[in-house]
Amino acid sequence: MTRLTMMLAGAGVASGLMVGTAPAARTSAVQMQVAGVAAAPGLDMRGSTGNPLAADSSILVQGGSLRTWSYRSPSVEQVQVVLSTEGRPLDADIELWQGPDNTPCKMRVYVENGQLRPFSAVVETPRGPNTIAIRNIGQIEFPFAANVVAEDVDAPSAECLDTRMTIQGGALRTYPFDPTVDSVQVLLKTDGRPLNARIELLQGPNNNKQVIELYTEDGLDRPFFCILETPGSGNVVRVVNTAPVEFPMTASVVPNSINEQMGYEAVLGGDVVLGGDAGW
Repeated sequence: MTRLTMMLAGAGVASGLMVGTAPAARTSAVQMQVAGVAAAPGLDMRGSTGNPLAADSSILVQGGSLRTWSYRSPSVEQVQVVLSTEGRPLDADIELWQGPDNTPCKMRVYVENGQLRPFSAVVETPRGPNTIAIRNIGQIEFPFAANVVAEDVDAPSAECLDTRMTIQGGALRTYPFDPTVDSVQVLLKTDGRPLNARIELLQGPNNNKQVIELYTEDGLDRPFFCILETPGSGNVVRVVNTAPVEFPMTASVVPNSINEQMGYEAVLGGDVVLGGDAGW
């Protein structure tokens, strides 16, 4: 009896240890998985000012999926949308929903490298409630990190507000920039008419690094403002008014940040003559 009692007691202790340790193992595994999702390693979420955004506020949007941010308070009059990747292309649809079947603002965004040139734009949201919908229309192999914030939103500079030029319907304007310009501000407005535009960032002939196709039902109530990253040399911003001739708009494209230490590099196809005279 003593030996049998000792064997049963040993078995009970062993089973108690197993029961006590199993939940701890499952809990630690779940915590590791959640931490891996929250951290989203490899995605650099930085705003246009260069300050890292909160890691818990960014959401990883897989290819073909949709994420929404709702703001019920009417005091939220504008939000900033920041999209970035780990170096892969970025292809997204961004829409502003205000009420059922009402989309006063929508845009299609393409970026060749979402880490080198993250997308950052300000969406006007007057008269809430409003919902920002971001859809990843790329393949499942191309996720991106999305963040929508309503505080410390970027605003156009005084130079950007004072240097607006009119672009008639169907016309375009180009804005070349020096290699010292790291980023530029783009502001598009109308006199209250609809706004249809296409913004392109080119680096070389017909080499689109970033493309934004924009629609806004009221360009005065909902102007469009964004900051384009322009690393390297040979950057040109092209703004096209895709609306008919009856719908002109005003555009302002000015430097946002300048790197004085950036040297001038030789550009392929630029003004370089091999074996020529320096004074030619």
